[in-house]
Amino acid sequence: MENSDGQVVDLYIPRKCSATNRLITAKDHASIQLNVGDVNAEGRYTGSFATYALCGFVRREAEADDSINRLATEDGYLKNVFSYQK
Repeated sequence: MENSDGQVVDLYIPRKCSATNRLITAKDHASIQLNVGDVNAEGRYTGSFATYALCGFVRREAEADDSINRLATEDGYLKNVFSYQK
């Protein structure tokens, strides 16, 4: 919720899982948020990053590594790593 000045005044804003689009609740203590940094040609951090949030359900089902590989491939961080059958 925003006030009249346009500032966010909510005490808690829930995140969504990047892999399943499920809401990550406050009681989901198995959830993680991973920041993958961008690097230049010399391998130095450029200051920007991509954020991936995974809910506890994905981690419990042992799908976290496949989900991170899929998301990173879609964003251009990985090549020829994630393969799936259509």
